[in-house]
Amino acid sequence: MARLRKADVPSHTLAAELLLMHVLGRDRAWIYTHPEEVLDPPALDQFFALIRRRAAGEPTQYLTGKQEFWGLEFEVTPAVLIPRPETEHVVEVALERLGARGIKINMATGEPSALLKIVDVGTGSGCLAVALALELPHASIVATDISTEAIAVAQRIAERHAVIDRIRFLQTDLLASLNEARSYDVIVSNPPYVARDEKDQLAREVREHEPHSALFGGPTGIEMYARLVEQSAKLLRPGGVLVLELGYNSLSYVRGLLYGQSAWVNVGVTNDLADIPRVVAAERT
Repeated sequence: MARLRKADVPSHTLAAELLLMHVLGRDRAWIYTHPEEVLDPPALDQFFALIRRRAAGEPTQYLTGKQEFWGLEFEVTPAVLIPRPETEHVVEVALERLGARGIKINMATGEPSALLKIVDVGTGSGCLAVALALELPHASIVATDISTEAIAVAQRIAERHAVIDRIRFLQTDLLASLNEARSYDVIVSNPPYVARDEKDQLAREVREHEPHSALFGGPTGIEMYARLVEQSAKLLRPGGVLVLELGYNSLSYVRGLLYGQSAWVNVGVTNDLADIPRVVAAERT
């Protein structure tokens, strides 16, 4: 821990614990209830090698190869953005907006609910697509990404969580390859929204190790939103829901793309636990 503390690693104690758990293949409870255990030389060498890499700036999640999201374990590699807890608000808002449509059985008739068609744009690790597939067993999902490496990771995760049969992975730029007009119920996205001009302000772990194609939305960071809103308006059926994660200071711009436009109604904003605007949602007229 001293090496991590000296390197100004955030949450250095937690990082050391996670790396030790990874090396031993044990959980935190086991480690704290077995203080007498001594690491054998190979495990000790592996642990200190990981500590050195973490002190040099590599994210803990890439060193262990996993990150929790929506109560699930996700594989993460340098090919994908590390899922953040704030992105769980996208899932929450999508489920809230769906309401009764999100229940597998129609409570009024007792019949199965209609199939839901969902798109996750810029799927990355697949965290949104997989979480929604598990929450909505009557949903068919298209998960798009411009990166073949990211899609490969997301496919492995979908297979691990047994939803691979309901998610179609598609390599494309945003929604460019989809042309089924007015046929989707929900479109969700955590798009690249960091301004390229703000690169030097990012933490070293993010700036040097996470994929830039998933981080930077352009010079100002808001460039992706206009295309996403325009493409979504063509693909969503009437009453369909668009749910977007917001970048820093992007709310006024994104809200301007939705408010007062004939294509959108019921525009709403959800703040995260730090009271920062995190998600914007709207419904197709």
